[in-house]
Amino acid sequence: MTFTHNGPRTETRYLSVPGGTIAYDIQGEGPLVLLVPGMGDLRAAYRFLVPALVNAGYTAASVDVRGHGESDAAFDSSGDVETAADITLLLEVLATPAVIVGNSMGAGSAVIVAAEYPHLVDGLVLVGPFVRQPASSTAFTRAMLRPLMARPWAAAVWKTYLPKLYAGRRPEDFTDYRNAVIAALRRPGYTRAFSLTARADHRRAGESLTDVTSPTLVVMGEKDPDFADPKGEADWIGRALGGTTVMIADAGHYPQSQQPELTSAAIVRFLGTLRYRAQG
Repeated sequence: MTFTHNGPRTETRYLSVPGGTIAYDIQGEGPLVLLVPGMGDLRAAYRFLVPALVNAGYTAASVDVRGHGESDAAFDSSGDVETAADITLLLEVLATPAVIVGNSMGAGSAVIVAAEYPHLVDGLVLVGPFVRQPASSTAFTRAMLRPLMARPWAAAVWKTYLPKLYAGRRPEDFTDYRNAVIAALRRPGYTRAFSLTARADHRRAGESLTDVTSPTLVVMGEKDPDFADPKGEADWIGRALGGTTVMIADAGHYPQSQQPELTSAAIVRFLGTLRYRAQG
């Protein structure tokens, strides 16, 4: 599945991991930033952030998590722990530590990697992050959604639900992007993979928080509907990880595409505070 990015489209690369292959691409030169999307999303979720990173002197590697996009759909399980294992292998193959940018479920996976393999992680950027089991009200909503995320109606439910997650400003290409996400989901085998991911939890990420020593930036949309109190959740994560928090106005669960200029600027500023400096 392809989607038009801002900037040149690069050749898709594939990494063999236990159970299948993971798709990714790389652009730019300089310190590595690994971009991990969340459940039901594509690596093109970072289509606006990638050019900003490349222009700032970084290498941007974007990955499709298992069962999504151009990665295989035949895996037996999917979730925070499995994605963490996959991106750990990718970082080992790329043979360089990275700042991991994780959105939603991808943030939970990033926390696990940072806790268990700190030598691979220069920093964390957690966007709309699920890094612990959600509060009871949010947990109830997600529990009600899980049966609807099963075959054969998962694609239709996700298509209907996605606009709610884009509370606030939507990107100009929202309709085309949502169509690409749903088309990817409707391919043989991918609905099943999506349903597996929807049943995953975030306990391991929550248990890993106390072991994270990486510098951390938390980015949260002020209107993120996945959290009863987005700012309260962002501040809690920031305190737990000794990091900083940036709230993005008029954005929901995907500030990197809803408010790309504000979000990209915040991330690039954070990268500039780390032990390395952008090249170029």
